[in-house]
Amino acid sequence: MMTMFVHEHLMQAVYFAPRGKKRLLFLGTNIQQRYLSPEDKLIGFVGDAGAGKSLLIRGMFPGLELTNDDDGINIRPLPLMEDADRGHFRYHTYHLDVRFESAFTQSWKIAEAIQKAISKGHRVVVEHFDLVYSQLGVNAEVLIGVGEEVIVTRPTVFGPEPQSIADIVFESIKYRRMAHSAEDITSMILEEMGLEKPEVHSDIKHGFVLELPEKPDIDLDLVEQRVLDLINADLPICFGDDQHIRVGQMLYPCTGPRIHIRRTSEIKGFHLLKEFRFDPIAQLYTIAGIVGEETTPSRSVDLFAGGNRTI
Repeated sequence: MMTMFVHEHLMQAVYFAPRGKKRLLFLGTNIQQRYLSPEDKLIGFVGDAGAGKSLLIRGMFPGLELTNDDDGINIRPLPLMEDADRGHFRYHTYHLDVRFESAFTQSWKIAEAIQKAISKGHRVVVEHFDLVYSQLGVNAEVLIGVGEEVIVTRPTVFGPEPQSIADIVFESIKYRRMAHSAEDITSMILEEMGLEKPEVHSDIKHGFVLELPEKPDIDLDLVEQRVLDLINADLPICFGDDQHIRVGQMLYPCTGPRIHIRRTSEIKGFHLLKEFRFDPIAQLYTIAGIVGEETTPSRSVDLFAGGNRTI
């Protein structure tokens, strides 16, 4: 009964979009359990490439065969399009990346295939839903935007429209990428200063939190300056492999190697909060970093009060 209440009365739920495969998968599982009904047939996702939509989908729909993945493997012919043409749908749930499929198929035909599938009682999970909405003529039953935050909505005839969610997440993803890159560079500097690689288990708006088992004897002003030196060096940041990024010539472990800016100089407004905060429950010391030029230090302190929230 409580689950049905949540489904019927959900207006909007907002979560920090985590960085790292395991945390994105876990969030997807959480969203599926809290907000998805077995009767939902049309699930829409909006957000930029590399935002983590595919990992959320894997968490929400374990075992679903995605028609595209981060390794560049794409399934052709597309099962949804093929089955719609034959008039026989073989699967309960289909996945579709509209941005990719638009290179091969006209939008009206994509929309027609989606309509046929859901009219027959099948579920369609649509990435880049905003690109097919005008042709489809019907909104998603659950609409999820992925940027700096993950926005979960159940649209009504009054909205929200997919484009309004897209406008939010496409603008905010830059902060997530800046924060992730700054987080890894800060971790690199801390390791160079003799500390063990920090753990990352928390998020704050326009920033990151690093966790350490003991209070380090280091100067945070010096750490900040060394990070700024790397930022100002304008080094390229690129994907190394599934577990590493490259910063200049340096290979560094990373749990989300695709969620980064392209060059260190794209990190704007970086600063560290000049204090170690102790978490008495986890028994860990934390260091917080903030990015974004419009964020002021006084506002940054308040950001610790933020967290995953339902509105």
